[in-house]
Amino acid sequence: MILLFVFIVVGALAALAALLAGAGLRVVRQYERGVVFRLGRVQVPIREAGLTRIVPIVDRLRKVNTQIVTMPVPAQDGITRDNVTVRVDAVVYFRVNDPVKATVEVQDYVFAVSQVAQTSLRSIIGKSDLDDLLSNREALNQGLALMIDSPAVGWGVEIDRVEIKDVALPESMKRSMSRQAEAERERRSRIITADGEFQASRKLASAADVMTRSPAALQLRLLQTIVEVAAEKNSTVVLPFPVELLRFLENATATSGPGSASVTDRTAAGIGRTPTHVRPPTASRARPHPHHLKNRGIRRAATPPMTPGDSIASANR
Repeated sequence: MILLFVFIVVGALAALAALLAGAGLRVVRQYERGVVFRLGRVQVPIREAGLTRIVPIVDRLRKVNTQIVTMPVPAQDGITRDNVTVRVDAVVYFRVNDPVKATVEVQDYVFAVSQVAQTSLRSIIGKSDLDDLLSNREALNQGLALMIDSPAVGWGVEIDRVEIKDVALPESMKRSMSRQAEAERERRSRIITADGEFQASRKLASAADVMTRSPAALQLRLLQTIVEVAAEKNSTVVLPFPVELLRFLENATATSGPGSASVTDRTAAGIGRTPTHVRPPTASRARPHPHHLKNRGIRRAATPPMTPGDSIASANR
């Protein structure tokens, strides 16, 4: 009877020991680290990933996630340094690199990082201009990361990166920026047009110098213009008759011989008219035979000889 009682007691103790041993086993995942508190004190080293054992009732295991946490920062209203009201939101990427500090030094490290990120974002808005928030975000992201990382280091938290997501502007400011951008594009357009006119004027001045040294070039240019206009299949070509061309033709006529008539005398009546219809530029015309004129009752009149002055100002085709 006593032996049976001893066997029962021993079996109960063995079962209790096995139960306690099984209760002390814990599994730590690959992305976690275990912090053991034994009677309220932290035990070092921390428990790595895998199967670990603690003392039941005496030890308490707390698991800390070491993955990168993506935490959105709520949109913050602020006034920039150039007195523009904006609304900015951001996102913070961080991870725990010291599980003991993240467990002991701060009650809730996620909430603490969120509050620091919001206050730092408002501080960055007040220190920056609107142009920096819109176009120079890389420097602002680095500065914001440094501001958040400064207190987070003491909590065992490492700030991986910070990104400003969106900058919301008032509608009036959007319209003002749109007008400013339009004015800037108009300014650049005018500058480009003026520069093109300046370069074209220099080329035209060079061409004028060449034509001054060679007056025949002006007449060749006039003939080229006639060819270009005639390519449009027009029935009438009207061209201005420049005074300079008259002077050139007068000089050419004066040098051809003393008996030649002055071109100015023959064309004085037509100088003031821009479109002047003259005869085609042929060196000689086929004149009707005298007996034909006689038969038609037309008296033959003396026709002055053709000179280079009879240039084309207008040709009817």
